[in-house]
Amino acid sequence: MNQIAVLCVVLLTLAALAMLEALRASPASADPPYETDAFPTSAGELGITFIGHASLVFSFGGRILHADPYGEVADYAALPKADAILITHEHFDHLDRSAIKRIATPATEFILSPKCAKALGRGTAMKNGDSATVLGLPVRAVPAYNIVNRRPNGVAFHPKGEGNGYILTFGDTTVYIAGDTENTPEMRALSGIDIAFLPMNLPYTMSPEMAADAALAFRPKILYPYHYEQTDVRKIADLLRDSGVKVRVRSMD
Repeated sequence: MNQIAVLCVVLLTLAALAMLEALRASPASADPPYETDAFPTSAGELGITFIGHASLVFSFGGRILHADPYGEVADYAALPKADAILITHEHFDHLDRSAIKRIATPATEFILSPKCAKALGRGTAMKNGDSATVLGLPVRAVPAYNIVNRRPNGVAFHPKGEGNGYILTFGDTTVYIAGDTENTPEMRALSGIDIAFLPMNLPYTMSPEMAADAALAFRPKILYPYHYEQTDVRKIADLLRDSGVKVRVRSMD
């Protein structure tokens, strides 16, 4: 083989190695697409994208609403900019300034708890029980707190009055994002919920049994376990079998 042929082989080998390395480094090749479910409503289709942990993206009427964006589960620079952001409470895996910075614009609307509004210096602060609108959609703040699960010093992981769940109304479809909470009396008293997101990660929120207890009380049509960490989500499906509550499991650990 002459020198020119050898040089060509070397150059082709280097090019192939460089291409392989680029593919390995590409986020598009490394990350699978996020799951999205679509729901018909009286005002158009509602899309719900499951990012992970407690992070969700809602698309409706050409608008994008993010819930509890968390940078450990996604590259938020690659996700759609937010027309609105909902934040349930101030813990780092729900109030993530870095993730928020990547999707927020000067026009982004914020719905958040009073502590979160104070920390970010913007948005509509909602206390438990308050009602407001976001992107023209009705939203109501539901108390989110612990009853039995507490830190070693006796303080609840999520004290009553500090965190919110949210009920959003998209046309004739209601969506309940519970936030970090147990099966509280306020949750059990809900009605008319079409889609519910309930957390299941002890000791911070609920066991499958606690979540099933709540679901059997307020009976959402569809229940998504979310923010479930290492919990075996098959248990909630077993507990609610034949209850009329449809359990859908997505990657939200």
